[in-house]
Amino acid sequence: MCLQRINLPRMAGFTGYSAYLRAKLPNSTNGEVQTVNIVLGITGGIAAYKAPDLVRRLRERGAEVQIVMTASAEEFVTGTALQAVSGRPIRANLWDKEAEAAMSHIELARWADAVLIAPATAEVMARIVSGGAPDLLTTICLATEAPIALAPAMNHVMWSNPATQANRAVLEERGIHIIGPGIGSQACGETGAGRMLEPDVIAATVFNLTGGKGQGLLEGKKVVITAGPTREAIDPVRYITNRSSGKMGYAIASAAAAQGAEVVLVSGPVNLMEPSGMEVVHVESAEDMYAATHASIGDADIFIAAAAVADYRPAEAVEQKIKKSNEAMTLEMVRCPDILASVAALEPGPFTVGFAAETENVVAYATGKLEKKKLDMIVANRVGRDCGFDRDDNAATVLWNGGDRSFPTSSKVELARNLIELAAEHFYAVRGSETQPKLTVISNID
Repeated sequence: MCLQRINLPRMAGFTGYSAYLRAKLPNSTNGEVQTVNIVLGITGGIAAYKAPDLVRRLRERGAEVQIVMTASAEEFVTGTALQAVSGRPIRANLWDKEAEAAMSHIELARWADAVLIAPATAEVMARIVSGGAPDLLTTICLATEAPIALAPAMNHVMWSNPATQANRAVLEERGIHIIGPGIGSQACGETGAGRMLEPDVIAATVFNLTGGKGQGLLEGKKVVITAGPTREAIDPVRYITNRSSGKMGYAIASAAAAQGAEVVLVSGPVNLMEPSGMEVVHVESAEDMYAATHASIGDADIFIAAAAVADYRPAEAVEQKIKKSNEAMTLEMVRCPDILASVAALEPGPFTVGFAAETENVVAYATGKLEKKKLDMIVANRVGRDCGFDRDDNAATVLWNGGDRSFPTSSKVELARNLIELAAEHFYAVRGSETQPKLTVISNID
């Protein structure tokens, strides 16, 4: 058997390119899975008990996982258990004479497609910032050229300490990805930010760092994405908004960038870190978002309207704070500009994907929106107190003219990757062969 590079000819329509996508994507049903090599560093925090589940989640996605433990990690989880779930010998000692005879720390640094440290303690963050390499894990971090991601886990006071936040800022400036932490109850009995995110969220995020490698489904394409809520001013201190966190839109932007797209993210006010590898435009109101979107849409190939834009705004925002003087107050409201409809109406315009966040009759309302606004595709999801907004997971049904596909509840990062893959399929189907890239695949020739 030998390997031969084949230039895939341009093909009009959906069938040919869809087959190509199915052959390339990690979740392919044809039995082929793209292998991603991940060095998983485990440090000494109570969240290390989640490490076996994290290994399982990574391997489910086709990863080869090489675990590197610190000495303190061995106090929380055994190497025997981790070797069983990873299928590979555990590395822990920089001074392992047998392994280091072949410069194993350099070999691992080159082997990795990504280095993930989970849990990442305050100590390991500080070591990486300082460039210290007293153990195998930090030595690999210094020697690798692969993306590095840290999933912090520590007491909420430790996380908010100015020293830790300064280290976080330095790490991000150097291009190291910080995954989380989440907010919740902690082992010490207190509650706050510092809880390690769940393994499925971490695994999906890491695969976004490597997911576009060798695929490039949107290579050479420009994608404009809106995310988050808008704020419509009542007076200088009050505004009307909604519960959107922006997490879904930000995850979609990262997934599009991972597939090689030039991404412009138009973001309403959110409490999220800016994703790397794209242009981010910050806006406040629906009118601001409308202007920013149309400033970028002229040469866009795909537009994804994931933002929860206000439908109405106060007719007039007063210049001074409104005083509590009357028993009742009436606000006159006027319609906000319809960003999605305005982009869908452009001729020629981009492939346009809308969102329908509904509390009832989700599919029916989404179908009406798809038809009325003449969209190419719409993502329908239920929202309420227990789902949709301000959560790390979501479920969705995607509709287009003549078809639909449902995605069960998963992390928003995982759902975003699936949505981008589906949008890419239909973009090339609708826009035809002239938009399809010249693709290189590797085939097996007996």
